[in-house]
Amino acid sequence: MDVTNRFVLDFAMRHAPARVLDYGCGAGRLVEEGRAAGLDIHGADVYYGGSKTREEAAARGLLGGAIREIRDGRLDFEDSAFDLVVNNQVMEHVEDLDAVLREIDRVLKPGGAVLSLFPARDVWREGHIGIPFAHWFPYGSRLRFFYTWTLRGLGFGTWKQEAPTCRQWAQDKLAWIDTYTRYRPRREIFAAYGRYFTSELRESDYIRYRLLDRPGRRWLAWLAGLPGVADAGRALFRKLAFLVIVSRKAAG
Repeated sequence: MDVTNRFVLDFAMRHAPARVLDYGCGAGRLVEEGRAAGLDIHGADVYYGGSKTREEAAARGLLGGAIREIRDGRLDFEDSAFDLVVNNQVMEHVEDLDAVLREIDRVLKPGGAVLSLFPARDVWREGHIGIPFAHWFPYGSRLRFFYTWTLRGLGFGTWKQEAPTCRQWAQDKLAWIDTYTRYRPRREIFAAYGRYFTSELRESDYIRYRLLDRPGRRWLAWLAGLPGVADAGRALFRKLAFLVIVSRKAAG
C-alpha cells in the first residue's frame, strides 16, 4: 500500500478493537490489509463509472461480503454500526457532501470518530490529472483546455499513456474531473462537517507519519514539530496535498 493508505490503516489500528468502515473503499486494498492484521473492518463504495475498482473488489472476493455497495446514497449497514469511519480521497468526488455526512453519522456510534483525507478547492495541484490549478478554471473553459494541453506537452500530468496525443489527453482528463470531482472551499466543507461532528485539522499527524516512514528522513520529523515550522508545514501541506480532518460524534 502507499504511504497514505498505511497512515489510514495505522490510525484505524490505534482504535482497535473498534469496528471500522472504509467509506469509498474502491478495490478494497485497505479492507484486505486491515482484515489480515486482525482489524474488524468493512468497506462501502458507490463504484461510479470513472473507475474499474468494482471489478477489482470482486476479484479479491470482497464484494458482497466485507464490501457492500452504496445504493441510492444509503449504506447497507444498521444504525450505530461502527466506532470509526475512514475515507481517503473520497469527499472531493461526492455530489452531495451533506447527504454523505448524514449517512456516515447514521452508521457511526455515539462518541465515534471519522478520519477524512481529501483536498479543498484551494489546493494548488489537481491531484487526479497532475495539472496545477486545472480545477480553478470554470468547467468547459477554453482557456483551461489550452492551458492543460500546453502543460501536458511540457511533460506535466499523470496517466499519460491513456491518450494518443496531448490534445486528446487534455480533453479526456478535463472531462473526467468535470464529471467526477467537486472541489469545495474550506468554509463550505467545515460548515457541512459541523452540522454532524466536532472536527479538527490534523495534518501534523500525517506529516510526522510520512517522515518517520522513511528512515533517512526521521530527523525531519523533529524539525517539523517545532512550533513555527509546524505551522508553516501544515499550511503548505494543505496547498500541495489535502486536508486531514479528524471528527467526533457527540457521545449522546
